[in-house]
Amino acid sequence: MYSRDSIVENIEIVSIGNDGRAVGRVDGFVFFVEGAVPGDIADVYIFKNKKSYAEGRAVNIRKASADRVQPFCSHFGVCGGCKWQHLSYEKQMAFKQQQVEDALDRIGKLTLPSISPILGSDKMMYYRNKLEFTFSNRTWLTKEELNSDTTRDSPALGFHVPLRFDKILDIKTCYLQDDRNNTIRLAVRNFCIENNMSFFDLNSQTGLMRNLIIRNTDAGEWMVIVVLHDDEKQSRDLLMNYLRDSFSFITSLQYIINSKKNDSIFDQEVHLFSGREYIIEKMENLNFRISAKSFYQTNSSQAYALYKIVRDFAGLTGTENVYDLYTGTGTIASFIASKARQVCGIDYIEDAINDARINASENNILNSVFFAGDIKNVLNDDFINKNGKPDVIITDPPRAGMHPDVVESMRKSGAERIVYVSCNPSTQARDLQLLENDYRIEKVQPVDMFPHTSHVENVVLLIKK
Repeated sequence: MYSRDSIVENIEIVSIGNDGRAVGRVDGFVFFVEGAVPGDIADVYIFKNKKSYAEGRAVNIRKASADRVQPFCSHFGVCGGCKWQHLSYEKQMAFKQQQVEDALDRIGKLTLPSISPILGSDKMMYYRNKLEFTFSNRTWLTKEELNSDTTRDSPALGFHVPLRFDKILDIKTCYLQDDRNNTIRLAVRNFCIENNMSFFDLNSQTGLMRNLIIRNTDAGEWMVIVVLHDDEKQSRDLLMNYLRDSFSFITSLQYIINSKKNDSIFDQEVHLFSGREYIIEKMENLNFRISAKSFYQTNSSQAYALYKIVRDFAGLTGTENVYDLYTGTGTIASFIASKARQVCGIDYIEDAINDARINASENNILNSVFFAGDIKNVLNDDFINKNGKPDVIITDPPRAGMHPDVVESMRKSGAERIVYVSCNPSTQARDLQLLENDYRIEKVQPVDMFPHTSHVENVVLLIKK
């Protein structure tokens, strides 16, 4: 047993766990280590200990791994994002490939074909099209700032510190989204400070400025959403006028008044201040409308690569009836519609379904229909009788995977092909187990949507036995 708040020296880092942390071992005892990469030999500060494992962070790298690289972001190690910046991209791909193989084979115990090599991202930085920032009246201080004149009472606009819901790291430069994101965020932060607009206190639930959401598209359009805790019209209009007049490239400028205790905006009214209520992304010959609450894959260029894989796996000839589950704004549905006889899209977010219908209409897609509702309630025998037996089912659920009732309805439908897109191979493996008696796995294609993170997308093609 290794005691908490101690330092264990010379731990050899041998692998990476599914949560992205490095794994080290000493005499069979396991350490989950932040800030290390496989091949390092490190001294580790222990902050949590259990009977069979301990958790800690690397405080001294005695021998650096050949796969260790220099992080490019000054916030690395404190911010919760991009945790693999210190690991070469080649090794990132190898560990993500292994993550998919472990989930499907070792955990899921599924009968598998050869898994295709992971498709890497062309962009290492500036690949996201959406970021959400939080205001706080008290900034999280790094070790360097603790030794400077900076105080905790300084305001912050940035990201949550990992495992600290009420702690916000003030972000100077973020490399995840086009640099205009940094220009907008820093301008908003400074303007609010100069005009005495109070930053939110997450503990007392007081303060005006709450969140800032910035979205953009490869087509060059930008959406900025300001979330305020209170409806203070004078301060609100002052800031919104400043944004409208200072940043002519903003296509859609909106605001939300959110006085509840969580940051979710899906149950809140969105108010248009200037421009359009949506921005447009282009893919091949299609235009996709994205509104404030719409889900759209956050790596646009890699989403195109992903959708081409889905279209290929679907094997469409023009005669198929396709069900697209968790359709969102209908991007996959619209992308494959020209190759199908009919596409039925279902999603639980009504605003997204409204966008899906508009997207189909504006792209002159006449063979798609969309339905809003909880998929486990919508996808039943009556729905299939009314809309026709599916020849192909495409499903792209959230990280939690699919409800067992949805999987059972898919199984009973008798679809010849199922294309399962997942951002969580572990829950994907669980769902595939429920389909294994009726379907065989034909193809597996991992895709990297998020460089420098442990997250991996995976596409599986199932064929009816």
